[in-house]
Amino acid sequence: MLTDATADLTWALLLAAARRVCEADRFVRGGLWKVAWAPNLLLGSDVYGKTLGIIGMGRIGYAVAKRATGFGMQILYHQRHRIPEDKERVVNARYVSLEELLSTSDYVTIHLPLTEQTKGLINEKRLRLMKPTSYLINTSRGAIVDEKALIKALKEGWIKGAALDVYEKEPLPEDSPLLKLDNLVLTPHIGSATTETRNKMAEIAAENLIAVLTGALPRYLANTDVVRVRPLVS
Repeated sequence: MLTDATADLTWALLLAAARRVCEADRFVRGGLWKVAWAPNLLLGSDVYGKTLGIIGMGRIGYAVAKRATGFGMQILYHQRHRIPEDKERVVNARYVSLEELLSTSDYVTIHLPLTEQTKGLINEKRLRLMKPTSYLINTSRGAIVDEKALIKALKEGWIKGAALDVYEKEPLPEDSPLLKLDNLVLTPHIGSATTETRNKMAEIAAENLIAVLTGALPRYLANTDVVRVRPLVS
């Protein structure tokens, strides 16, 4: 459920950024809507038929790709290893270099773990590869994106917009320059924030606690080495 919840949020952020949903909401609430219709009012970008670049085609990245098929998108992806060809065919995805993905995608979404190799991966050099009409979405880990470089990119128009659910420092500081950018959608790390997902997370936590106390192997054990260091059953 966490996979689908985060993939859904990724799409919510992508669409919100592309169609300037948050700006439009502020526009109406702020009493600025004085003319019923205007040809240039809050113009956004099309999503259907565009190119989506997915950095990290794990469970969440692949779930995002599945959703993209409903939008008729061309799907590019990059990670250390290529996924099986049959899985590529299901979502019509093509494996490319990071440089090609950044330079050709209309929307770039990040789904990587934070490691020494991925920290600061999306830096100034790589942001400059992106098209001035493109958008960056990050629902993985904040430190993968160099925030200073992103702020510069958004201010100077290297890219058209971005959407973030994660940040280098959380909660986001009140004086963060990110808060002043209109072409940026911000959410407070809510990738798993659905009732169904949080309830399931609580259930799994309780089940894992019981498992350890009864000498069983917990589900989703991340550090399997701990079992060798201290066996669950004496």
